[in-house]
Amino acid sequence: MKKIRAIWRLCYFAVYTLFRVGQIVLSSLLKGENIRRSMRIRQKWARHLLPAIGVDIQAKGTPPDFPCILMCNHRSYLDPVIILHDTFAYPVSKAEVSGWPIVGYGAKVSGVLFLQRESTASRKFTLQAIAQKLNESFPVILFPEGTTHAEDQTIAFKPGGFKLAAANRIPIVPVAIDYAAKADYWIGNDTFLPHFIRRFGERHMYVQIHYGEAIWSDDPEVLLEETQAWINAELREIR
Repeated sequence: MKKIRAIWRLCYFAVYTLFRVGQIVLSSLLKGENIRRSMRIRQKWARHLLPAIGVDIQAKGTPPDFPCILMCNHRSYLDPVIILHDTFAYPVSKAEVSGWPIVGYGAKVSGVLFLQRESTASRKFTLQAIAQKLNESFPVILFPEGTTHAEDQTIAFKPGGFKLAAANRIPIVPVAIDYAAKADYWIGNDTFLPHFIRRFGERHMYVQIHYGEAIWSDDPEVLLEETQAWINAELREIR
């Protein structure tokens, strides 16, 4: 039964995602490109899809609607989708996602910044792109740990986004996310399809996401430490 449920949800995910991507492409062809319209379609996709495949979200705090950097701990490939359920933002994603069937193209046309994590030039270019999107009044989503993991608390944060925020007086909004079952984490060498079939066979996947208040400072170390301390405290509360 679980396997049948998972396969049905996978098919639904593929068909519904293709429908929404087609909607973005068609509206761009007929009305011209408009990233905010594309983001509205993407949000409709997330708000319909997640409950349809069994994802049950409990949110706390107010998602930001102003230019800022949302700094979130990282558990799963679902993390950015859960945040996009609440915000019109540009997630920063690993470059490999751009090559995923359907999802990769959907990400490209709906507002995602891609990063080649092993490339210094790519990291520099991505920071410049983040600054540009913030200047265009969009929030940007960063996962400063740089990878998913199963530790109870956050692991070391990469400082680049905090340096950018401090230098340009950009607010940081801390975000804590966790799943009721650690089996829902996407870590190590697990690949998308086996993980999807294994976990989405369950009737529900329970997720909690907490949004904090904006943090301001011209000192990147202060931003990093306060953000990490807030996320760790919320993760303890969730657990």
